[in-house]
Amino acid sequence: MPEKKFYLTTTLPYVNAPPHLGFALEIIQADVIARQKRLAGYDVFFNTGTDEHGLKIYEAALKEKLGPKEYCDIFAEKFKQLKNNLDLSYDNFIRTTDPYHIEAVKEFWKRCVENGDIYKKKYQRKYCVGCELEKTDSELVRGKCPLHPNRELQLIEEENYFFRFSRYQEKLLELYEQRPDFVLPKTRQLEIKNFVRKGLNDFSISRLKSRLPWGIEVPGDSSQVIYVWFDALINYIAALGWPRNKEKFEAFWPGFQVAGKDNLRQQAAMWQAMLFSAKLPPSQQIFIHGFISVAGQKMSKTLGNVVDPFSLVEKYGVDALRYYLLREIPPSEDGDFTIEKFQERYNADLAKGLGNLLARVFSMIQKYSQNKIPRPAYNPDQHPLKIDPEIYNQKKSWQDLTLALQNLKFNEALSSIWRFISEIDRYIDGEKPWQLFRENKKKELDWVLFGLADAIYQLSWQLYPFLPRTSLKIAKILNIEGLLKEKPCFLDKEEFIRSGLSLDLSSSETFFPRLA
Repeated sequence: MPEKKFYLTTTLPYVNAPPHLGFALEIIQADVIARQKRLAGYDVFFNTGTDEHGLKIYEAALKEKLGPKEYCDIFAEKFKQLKNNLDLSYDNFIRTTDPYHIEAVKEFWKRCVENGDIYKKKYQRKYCVGCELEKTDSELVRGKCPLHPNRELQLIEEENYFFRFSRYQEKLLELYEQRPDFVLPKTRQLEIKNFVRKGLNDFSISRLKSRLPWGIEVPGDSSQVIYVWFDALINYIAALGWPRNKEKFEAFWPGFQVAGKDNLRQQAAMWQAMLFSAKLPPSQQIFIHGFISVAGQKMSKTLGNVVDPFSLVEKYGVDALRYYLLREIPPSEDGDFTIEKFQERYNADLAKGLGNLLARVFSMIQKYSQNKIPRPAYNPDQHPLKIDPEIYNQKKSWQDLTLALQNLKFNEALSSIWRFISEIDRYIDGEKPWQLFRENKKKELDWVLFGLADAIYQLSWQLYPFLPRTSLKIAKILNIEGLLKEKPCFLDKEEFIRSGLSLDLSSSETFFPRLA
């Protein structure tokens, strides 16, 4: 049976500033999806990268007295560092300055020309450099872009190439009707449907090279460069080798996209219309995440209120940051970040909750069973799982986790895991292994310790998509071969119970020391 394919991509962040917590949220959410799909047996191709053309980057490079490519090289490296700092599992990092991306953009442009969807005209527009988008009067607040109120709008008159966006109104509405979960959550699907219903205006897809020399030249017209939004979106298929690697492209496309709500129009309408024009299938699904606020304000490079993820990881560890973002920020809504709330979550859930449980179980196995997991004869009717399902219910824990992840409710998935952690703690308090040890009830004690080791085994698998480093620390202690593979694939939740492994736990360590 052929392996199931799954393609996942983030949007590409602009490299006009270092990475901030807002993009960290997006790529961590995508990483959870990728890891969970791999556990389910999918062949996953996970793409991210950097968006490197456009006026905003050109201006930033000039300000730093650097060439645009030199400037982009510096910042692309900063984004590449996120792989290690955030423990990401992406398979491909594409830059829109990569030759294979540029080749794909030019081929895509030609296909849209052949389909009659690109034409040239002179026009005047109001333009926000911060968004790299044209703005209509209805989109402005007191004459300013609401997302970049500190920037003056540019009034530009020139002759550019346009894309016939208006041609695809009915086809887009048909797509949304046929696939009611095309955009997640449903409120965002309704939002984009309403936008398209109001009518679509053709949009400019080039700029005069004399005004903006930093971009991909329009095929056949060296006086113009391709507009950054048209250019950047094509990375999603260029990453799969399109147009040259037809086999890989057809195996993985269409893909699942993760994007912020300020990208809804571009990802769910403009990009899909462009795909129709190039006679390619639309995306599989688009998940729209919320923003992180700081002190009640949306985090923004323009507003200067960004939070540096590197400093948080250095001080608290990568799993602590991943946990906070996934647990505290609602997946498709806006959430708030404060260092006080972060530390509170760390102490309550990681140090006191998970860290304390792991220390508790491992120390009891060391003390009461000479660093060895007991090997009682397996009898499913007497296994600790059967003792009191209200206190200690692995099956329900997996069901809750699976359902939450199917609905991309990362916070609810973690809540289900932490309920399981609480249940294990209550199970320990109810069974009192220390008392069984004092009373020399070895058979009963062996069952309890074996059950606890099995619970931690299950917990390590549950944690893997969210807190991979913690999960792998547990896997090394318990010698969980499936998790220690280069590409873990969870095939059998009964492996630990059935195998009856006897393992040395002398390598156990402190997981989350409590913050002062």
